[in-house]
Amino acid sequence: MNSLQLKGNWNEIKGKLKQQYADLTDDDLMYAEGKEDELYGRLQKKLGKSKEEVQKIINEL
Repeated sequence: MNSLQLKGNWNEIKGKLKQQYADLTDDDLMYAEGKEDELYGRLQKKLGKSKEEVQKIINEL
C-alpha cells in the first residue's frame, strides 16, 4: 500500500487495527502526511513486529 492509499483509507484502517490490537491508542495511530516511517516505528515498537510485518498487517486490512 502506498502512502496515498494509506492516507485515503487511514480512518478505516485505524479502526480495524484498534479492534485487532486493543492496546493501541490514538497517539500510536496518529497519521501525519510525510511521516509514515514514524507511524510504522510506533506500531513496530507497540506490537513487537518488524516493519515488514506491520506493513503486511496493514495491507491485509
